[in-house]
Amino acid sequence: MDRPSSARTGSFQATLIDQDIAHIARVMRPALQGDLGGPILPASYWRQRLHTLLDADFLTSGQLRAIDSLLLQLEHFPLRDHPPVTPTADAANANTATPGVTGFVQG
Repeated sequence: MDRPSSARTGSFQATLIDQDIAHIARVMRPALQGDLGGPILPASYWRQRLHTLLDADFLTSGQLRAIDSLLLQLEHFPLRDHPPVTPTADAANANTATPGVTGFVQG
C-alpha cells in the first residue's frame, strides 16, 4: 500500500487551511452584521473557528498573518452579541426598587 508523502499531505493541509481562511474572511463580517434579528453567527463562533486554525500543526507566516488580521477585525467589530445593559430611571432610585426585580433593561 502506498502512503502519501508527508510533503504532499502537508501541502494538502495547507491548501485546506488557506481555503478555510478565505471562507472566513468572506463570510465573517456579513454573518456578524446579520439582519434586524442580530448576528447570524456570533463573534464567539468566529473566534473559536480562528483559534482552531491556530491549533494546526503547521501554519505559514502568511496564514498566521491572515488569521491574526481576522482576529483583530473581530476585536474591533461593534459586537451586537450582548447589547449593553442600561439602567432605567427607577433603578437610579434604589428606595423604590421592588424586591427580586432588577432595574435594568436590555436595549
